[in-house]
Amino acid sequence: MSDSSTSSSPSLAGSTPPSSLPSPEIQTLSLADTPREISDADKAEAAKLKAEANKAFVAHDFPNAAKYYSLAIEKNPYDATFWCNRAATRMKLEEHGYALSDASEAIRLDPKYTKAYYRRATCHLQLMKHQLAVADFKKVLSLEPKNETVRAQLVATQKMIRKIEFEKAIEFEGEKNPVDRCLEIIQEGGCDVDSGYAGPKLELEDGKYKITEEFIQGMIEWFKAGKFLPKRYVWEIVLGAHEHFAKDESLVNVDVPEGVTIDVIGDVHGQFYDVLNLYSLTGTPSEKHYLLMNGDLVDRGSWSIEVILLAFAYKWLYPRFMFINRGNHEAKDMNRTYGFEGEAKHKHGEQSYKLFAHVFTTLPLATLISATKPPVGKEVEKAIVTEEGFKRYFVVHGGLFSKDGVTLDDVRKVSRVGQQPGTSGLMCESFCNMLWTDPQEAPGRGPSKRGVGIAFGPDVTKRWCELNKVAGIIRSHEVRQDGYQIEHDGLCTTVFSAPNYVDQSGNKGAFIRIDSEGTREYIQFEASPHPPMKPMAYLQGGMASMMM
Repeated sequence: MSDSSTSSSPSLAGSTPPSSLPSPEIQTLSLADTPREISDADKAEAAKLKAEANKAFVAHDFPNAAKYYSLAIEKNPYDATFWCNRAATRMKLEEHGYALSDASEAIRLDPKYTKAYYRRATCHLQLMKHQLAVADFKKVLSLEPKNETVRAQLVATQKMIRKIEFEKAIEFEGEKNPVDRCLEIIQEGGCDVDSGYAGPKLELEDGKYKITEEFIQGMIEWFKAGKFLPKRYVWEIVLGAHEHFAKDESLVNVDVPEGVTIDVIGDVHGQFYDVLNLYSLTGTPSEKHYLLMNGDLVDRGSWSIEVILLAFAYKWLYPRFMFINRGNHEAKDMNRTYGFEGEAKHKHGEQSYKLFAHVFTTLPLATLISATKPPVGKEVEKAIVTEEGFKRYFVVHGGLFSKDGVTLDDVRKVSRVGQQPGTSGLMCESFCNMLWTDPQEAPGRGPSKRGVGIAFGPDVTKRWCELNKVAGIIRSHEVRQDGYQIEHDGLCTTVFSAPNYVDQSGNKGAFIRIDSEGTREYIQFEASPHPPMKPMAYLQGGMASMMM
């Protein structure tokens, strides 16, 4: 399916809307309102709509569940359960900003509604606002003092706060760069491969390890058998990839010569067995076929180590054919909350996690894919092209910026190495928008449904593309039921490559293939079976269930 036929594609026409929309009742209902009379007929209709929403929720059809809860609220906005249930649904859609508003409205309507406090606490955790989560957990316990599950989650959250404060203190003291420290440990002989290791082996050449395709294929089989690589091999793979990332600017240019294609892959989130299926469809990187992974390789899925090592191994082996952008989950605060930190430490130790965390900061923030031949077909007349008449695509994990006028050169010069974007403040403004923003249907810019970053409209996209002579933005960051969706008059495309996301969303995965003329083809795929391990299996203290 190529550009020329996407507008009539059955799968695209049937795409689930990207998100639940903010409902006007949040603005219209306030403490100052005089409650309007709700008829028995409206109450009965609202109850029916709630039942439909509940069915959709149980079926993991979260967009429709949100729609039906919203319709129930329109009929009867004074029932706190409708708001609380919609908050839970919006959390499943990762719309934590909207969910926070819904949970707060439920609490306003019923100040003793423990489930609403609990859901608001969960929203605060998802947004890394741990102190606010603690306050809501304490409120739940004041209402239900025998709730030991919530007490355990309160204790786990308080431990996390202390851990974060301790880590900040260490960073302030100036800990050695993890790359330098790992190289130092290797030099001292403190990370040699155990003589009893019987798995795939990296080749030694002039005293240095080198990687081969044979090693990667052996590594895949080793991982499928549930086994881990030696720590030394992990470090060699990460350091081998780092050598190439560290040389790149924050915006990487990739030209697509005649006879070459490039596949853009969206979020894969530690779903290793889906990644293996995905790579069987894309093929491995080569001089005739490039791969670009557009961020969020880790977290949520419980095989994030296997996914990131496989991607980094290909980067080390094929640096000119394998490209990786940074996503919002290649960051310490997200890794702490959504499982990668625990997984990395469990499988390969504290120093390995520190190495990963630093190398994540060296990942480029965006890639500019440039065609090398003029476009063909129906798109030629309206396509935004360069002065030479070629199409090019700006590939970024999240999206566009909080202000107009940002150029490709501005992106290229962003300082990223060693930097954590956070969720607010100066660093967030500098490049957080590229990792966190989402498109919206309305013109202009608006608040983020996530509670982090902003949302940008079709007019913002058009102005930016025209300014920078870009034919379109390709971004990821959000589940799409069909694996992809084309928005903003064709100028903004979302691609998501984790099918049946966190084992419950029921979505397809997809990737985008681009050729030397800038023509795009959309390939979809279904989820693959995997061993019986739940998402975020390495989160401690009962936190995993709250992050789902």
